[in-house]
Amino acid sequence: MTTTPKTVLVLCTGNSCRSQMAEALLNHDLAGQVRALSAGTRPQLKVADGAIAALRALGLPTEGLHPKDIDVLLDTPIDLVVTVCDNARESCPIFPRPVPRIHLPFHDPHGEPLASFIAVRDEIRARLVPAVAEALGLDPAGSE
Repeated sequence: MTTTPKTVLVLCTGNSCRSQMAEALLNHDLAGQVRALSAGTRPQLKVADGAIAALRALGLPTEGLHPKDIDVLLDTPIDLVVTVCDNARESCPIFPRPVPRIHLPFHDPHGEPLASFIAVRDEIRARLVPAVAEALGLDPAGSE
């Protein structure tokens, strides 16, 4: 049975660390079930080097990851919004139609050593991936 993947938007302030790692992890761990996107309320110029290094350490692809402004995605049909920082939750935009939201804050490792990025990456994988699967009624093991 083939179903259309659910679109998940991971929202953060700078869209340079946590939301980028969450996008890559969701697209990998829930491949075929989810199409993850990420954006920021005030996007940085580039994805943090630590976030890229933490993803590459797992062998995850990082091509195409770049900070995006939430405004470019407002017309995209979204099935679930996940905010990963308190600031993004407070300034989360109003979408053209009601969208379910979950809020899972994570430590911002920006400017810290690679070990901090890896710790946040692992926490995102342990907490956010199963929470998204549950919120969308997906089988987290179905993508293995």
